[in-house]
Amino acid sequence: MNTPFKFAHAADADWVRAAQTCIGQLGAIPATATLGFLYVSDAFAGELAAILAFFKNATGVMHWTGSVGVGICATGVEYLEEPAMAVMLGEFAPADFSMLPAVRTLQDIAAQPPDAYVAMVHGDPANTQVQELIEGLSAHVSGSFVVGGLSSSRGETAQISDGVVSGGLSGVLFGERVKLATRLTQGISPLGPRHRITAANKNVVGGLDNRPALEVMKEEIGEVLAHDLRRAAGYIFVGLPVRGSDTGDYLVRNILGVDPQNHLVAIGEYVEPGDELLFCRRDRQTAEDDLLRMLQAIGAQLDSPIRGGVYYSCLGRGRHMFGAPNREMELIRDALGDFPLVGFFANGEISHNRLYGYTGVLTLFG
Repeated sequence: MNTPFKFAHAADADWVRAAQTCIGQLGAIPATATLGFLYVSDAFAGELAAILAFFKNATGVMHWTGSVGVGICATGVEYLEEPAMAVMLGEFAPADFSMLPAVRTLQDIAAQPPDAYVAMVHGDPANTQVQELIEGLSAHVSGSFVVGGLSSSRGETAQISDGVVSGGLSGVLFGERVKLATRLTQGISPLGPRHRITAANKNVVGGLDNRPALEVMKEEIGEVLAHDLRRAAGYIFVGLPVRGSDTGDYLVRNILGVDPQNHLVAIGEYVEPGDELLFCRRDRQTAEDDLLRMLQAIGAQLDSPIRGGVYYSCLGRGRHMFGAPNREMELIRDALGDFPLVGFFANGEISHNRLYGYTGVLTLFG
């Protein structure tokens, strides 16, 4: 019988009290628990090694993965900018997973076991090669899929792979027999069709479909926002379609500025003529609509009850995007049920072979 994983969460300025509260919530630890997931607020970053040692000792579970975040989350609840922690005990056959130590170079990835199917990772945002590492790890695992998030913190960052690590990507490699489903929500809605970039210099777009870029943008965002481009800055973004994506994913980037005299649009990414671009809108309603679409899709993907899940959301989401505390996590619970779920608010989210921003990445274990 596939019983739900054990999980717990608590907020307290004293990490010992928070950890003890979590142990009380976990109750009897099943002998089949083999992998722990641990997420702690950045307020506890300096105590991460002690917290990890506490949970290893209290549960008897020796393998752990996790991260530090400016916020953490659990079923139906978000702890943003307050001292808190969330823990989940997964039950996997020892042959079906292996720990991924901190890999900092592509050579480190090549040394990993060749029979891994999917990787769940946490990354150090200070590593400037993190996108290359994600791509390399995706190519290494046979399922070609990496999910995870970059640590976020107002101070030091750290990740967990049995011990406290930093400097690269670390986490868990799962074998093909582990039942899981994963999906991405980007929180935006396209305003119009894809356009081909016909003139560009680095991150400045001059032409779209052989027309002035700013002229095309104004047409698509509507008359009200076109007359007040400063107001549009918080709502309008560009999407750069991901080549080869079978789910229509795109990288969302900010519009950094416009040049009305020369009809130019500056965006937060280097592009070249021939690339594609679309304009998108992001607000509370589009974020909710896209999240609900993703939840419906991932729910249809599963052929067994959810035992547990991990959610990586952008630190710009949560109440900042959804307008109310806990709303994002409540939507997940309401759509999929009251199952064990833990995670954190990341400084970049990982799905398939890409690093995203402003997204939510949900992974469910069946």
